[in-house]
Parts: sequence; structure tokens; C-alpha cells
Amino acid sequence: MKGTVLVKKSWWIASTAGALVVAAVVVLIVRELSGGTGANPSPSSGEALAPDRRAVLAVKIDNVAAARPQTGLGAADIVYVEPVEGGLTRLLALYRSRPPSVIGPVRSARATDLGLLAQYGRPALAYSGAAPELLSTLHSASLTNASPSELPNAYFRDETRPSPHNLYLRPHQVPDGEVAPEGAFPSSGAAPESGVPAATAVIRYPAAAFTFTWSPNVGRYLIGLDGSPLTSVEDGQAVAATVVEQRVAVRLGERGETGTVPDSPVAQTVGTGQATVWRNGQRFAATWDRATVQAPTRFKTASGQPLPVSDGPLWILLVPA
Repeated sequence: MKGTVLVKKSWWIASTAGALVVAAVVVLIVRELSGGTGANPSPSSGEALAPDRRAVLAVKIDNVAAARPQTGLGAADIVYVEPVEGGLTRLLALYRSRPPSVIGPVRSARATDLGLLAQYGRPALAYSGAAPELLSTLHSASLTNASPSELPNAYFRDETRPSPHNLYLRPHQVPDGEVAPEGAFPSSGAAPESGVPAATAVIRYPAAAFTFTWSPNVGRYLIGLDGSPLTSVEDGQAVAATVVEQRVAVRLGERGETGTVPDSPVAQTVGTGQATVWRNGQRFAATWDRATVQAPTRFKTASGQPLPVSDGPLWILLVPA
């Protein structure tokens, strides 16, 4: 009788252990096949940590409703909001030093990106693709192309999200390059005395509306999009230390620049124009200036004094003048 009990107990232990092994294998297989890390890929979800970088990493990030919440957006040093087709917007996020381990969803490049990125030396640009006529210009530009065509192993898809809003980047697999030129990034410093109190900024596009609400407790602007908080998986609601509405000339791209969409907006970011800057709960009337495509963008007060940004995330919204 005692031997029978021991045999049954041993059989139960072996069966349980076997079931656990099978379950673990199934989980690993499913995860490998999906290439993802769950419904909301996160920088802390098992991906390798990205090492420190010398070159700027720029990533085209989707921000339509189906793409939210994004991943890795909260770690960006600069976020450009670009006008695209249909009155919508797309984000160009720039990362210095160490980016997060996952960023996305990644979407296609636009002609506006080429003009913006030239001031940062030779950055790496991660994008999902581009119009065929634009690809040759991207490959001849002063940047490291980091699309799935060049770096297939740097990307994975989250099958729980609808395509094309489910492509994610592993930044640690993007080659490093040259350090950005000195002075490429806007200088930070104390706010000038010309600001007026302004707790909220609302910046509208034909089919998108951004809100920035100053939080004294956080010391940042809480970002909203289309009436809801704009969130990043790893950090919660996205925030900005400085917000810039940069009013720019926008032309409609020819079919050769945009492929199947002949009226894709192309923002002109070389020249001069009007701007409004929000920082530290204040609003500043400003101007912007960029002499050449390789030159940095500089912001000044209405009286012509340098207008530094605050330390922390900088959001620059390119708005048709």
C-alpha cells in the first residue's frame, strides 16, 4: 500500500512538472512567433537595454487613435509634430544618449523629415518606409537609414494591434554614428522676463487638437490630444517642459515626393517666422530663425533676445502659417 502511494505521488509530481514545462514552451513559442511583448510593448518588457549613443536617433511615431498609447514617447528629448495628409499629424521623436529599449508604433517618413534632421549632423532615422520617389532622396541624405529594409531584425510587430499601427523598433540594434554638431539642440536656461501667465496652450490642426496644461506640482505641461490624455506605455501621460508653436510655410508636395498622395504637406523649416513659446507656466511671443538647412533653429523673444528652453522634453509643433 505504501509503495502504491509513493508511485502515485511520483507520477503526480512528474505530470505536474511536465505540464509546467509544456506551458512554458508554448508561451515562449507564441511570444517568438508574434515578435511582440504584449498588447502594449514596453521598454521594461524584456527587451535588451539600448546602449548610450553618440548620434541622434530619430523615430517616426504614429499618433492616430489606433496607434495610442505609444511606447517610448515619454523618453524623447525633442518631439516634432508634423502636418500630414488629411489634416492629421505625425511625430518625429529625437533621442540623445540612451533611448528606451522599445519605441513605436513606427510609421513612414516624409519630406519634412529631411529638412528637419539636416541640422543634427548625421542622425539615424527609423521609419517603416516611404514613397518610392522619396526613398532615393532618403538614401542620399546625410543620415543613417534605419528602416526594416536595412535593419529587419531591429523591428517586430505586435499582432494584437491592427496593421499598420503595430510596428515597433528595438533601438539597440540601430547602428551608432557621428555626434551631433555642437549647438544643434536649442540651448536651455532661465526664462526671460517678457512672459505672461498662461496655464494652457491649445494648438489645432485641421483634424487634430493638442492641449498642454501646466502642472505646478509636476513642473511640466500635461499633453492631451483630441480631448484625451496622450499617454506613453512606460510613463503614463506625456509631458513637456517647453512647448513651441513654430509657424511655417507649408507647400503641397508633388506626386514625386509623396507617391500616391499628391497633396502631402511639406513644412518649410529653413528661413524665419513667428512662434509662441510656453515654459514654466508662461507664454512668450517669439520668432524663429534658421539660416541654412545645416544651421540650427534659434528662438528669440519679440524684442530679439535669445529665448532659451527649459530643461526637459521639448515639443515643437510645426503649424501652417
